Parts: sequence; C-alpha cells; structure tokens
Amino acid sequence: MSERTSWRAMREEILNRPGAGSSYEAARIRFQLGETVRLRREALGMSQAQLATAAGMHQPAVARFEAGGTMPTIVVLERLASALGMRLTVELEPLDRAS
Repeated sequence: MSERTSWRAMREEILNRPGAGSSYEAARIRFQLGETVRLRREALGMSQAQLATAAGMHQPAVARFEAGGTMPTIVVLERLASALGMRLTVELEPLDRAS
C-alpha cells in the first residue's frame, strides 16, 4: 500500500518551494479583493451585469475578478469602488504588523 500524505503536509511542502510564498500571497490578495466586491455587490442587490455596466466593464471580467482569477490595476479597483459607492484605500504597512 502507498503512504498517504495529509493536505496540511502537502500544503507545507508546496509553500516551502522557492517563490511559492509570493504566489500564495498574490492569490490571497486576489481572493480577498474579489470577495469584498462580491459581498458589496450582493448587499446592494446588483447583478454582475449591472456592476459591469456601472464600472465600464464586461460581465465576464467581473465574474473572473470576483472569483480571484485576475489581479486588477488600481484604475479598475477605483472604477469598481465608485460603481459600488465605495472609496478605494491603498495602504502599506510593515510586515511585522501585517496579518
């Protein structure tokens, strides 16, 4: 029989590979941004198509963004924030304080 590896062990092995930490962080940021936009859009009762129109985008682009599939530019984030009645705030903080 073959030995099984837990998901936690597999994750640790993958994250210990060179460059994996920065890729993981980029994916986390994309996911959090997309989730924030989706939750606000849903709270406002907007469809993806309505948000896309308000932000000057196409619905598939909104869907990809909400799923964490793309890293948006600041310009795109500003357009989405405006369409959602929000203000974009970009912040840099020391790594020892970052969560």
